[in-house]
Amino acid sequence: MVELTQNAGKAKTLGSWLMTPWALSVALLTGAAVLDPGNFRSVVEFTLAALGSTARYILFAVLLLAYLKSTGAETMVARAFEGRETRMILLAALFGGLAPFCSCEVIPFIAGLLALGAPLSAVMAFWLSSPLIDPPTLLITAGALGWPFAIGKAVAAVALGLFGGFAIKLLRGRGGFANPLRKQQSQSCCGCGGPKPDAKPNWRFWNEEKRRVKFREEFVSNGLFLLKWLALAYVLESLLVHYVPAGVIAGLVGGEGVLPIATAALVGMPAYLNSYVAPPLLAGLMEQGMSAGAAMAFMVAGAVSSIPAMAAVWSLVKPRVFAAYLGLGVSGAILSGILFQLI
Repeated sequence: MVELTQNAGKAKTLGSWLMTPWALSVALLTGAAVLDPGNFRSVVEFTLAALGSTARYILFAVLLLAYLKSTGAETMVARAFEGRETRMILLAALFGGLAPFCSCEVIPFIAGLLALGAPLSAVMAFWLSSPLIDPPTLLITAGALGWPFAIGKAVAAVALGLFGGFAIKLLRGRGGFANPLRKQQSQSCCGCGGPKPDAKPNWRFWNEEKRRVKFREEFVSNGLFLLKWLALAYVLESLLVHYVPAGVIAGLVGGEGVLPIATAALVGMPAYLNSYVAPPLLAGLMEQGMSAGAAMAFMVAGAVSSIPAMAAVWSLVKPRVFAAYLGLGVSGAILSGILFQLI
């Protein structure tokens, strides 16, 4: 009986590992080795070179995120929701691009703000900008696509937050979106909870044992998280560059005009990959003929429509607010792509 239990535990562990990015990376490389052994070395070398070129960004991103988490810096975001509504929208859009939240933490944080009477306009500004960029994502994007694209994405995040916030402010002024919350609010999916508005960060985290432990835990967990997803991303990019004809990509999302950008935004929503995987894949797509504007629209739309972001919105607010969130996100993604293409 004990042996059966142990075997079942091993099988469960093996099954869990087979569903990880590590296993998928190994499976893809194995497939390339079996199906095209002549190009296997080239695929591996491309993957390792791309991962190596991003290593310094990964290290800095992990250190920065561990520091922000251990100091409690995310608690400063609550200050954006104080004062006049216009000021709240401006600060919420800005802090949304800086806050190192996990998708679980956003849910109770936003629910608490809405329950306490924070205007939906400011909450929408934060919600639209927060999935798009944060310090680690900025660095990973810069490593894969260059600083102009990374800065453009950061600007697009803040601009999208402002666009959504002021749009909701205008609609609320005309009587729309009263009582946005659902009656039954979802709880945090991981039990971690959101930041407390009255908490204060401790920038010298090393003075407290609990915060030092937090720093170590965040450094290891985020380092492994970034490494596994970026390894998969660069394997996918290598396969894309080696085996997908450039004409196919260029025909769908290449060239000038609004149509390729709109197409990329619409494709980006259901095809979303997390913010650490998307930049390397977009680098491969751009090598194959994807326009810069289409790449920006793809990334913005994908981040807004990510499963954690949409689940958080759907679990908290009424369908009308959810529809507004998606509509503002997609239209903002297309506008971001058009403006980035022009610049």
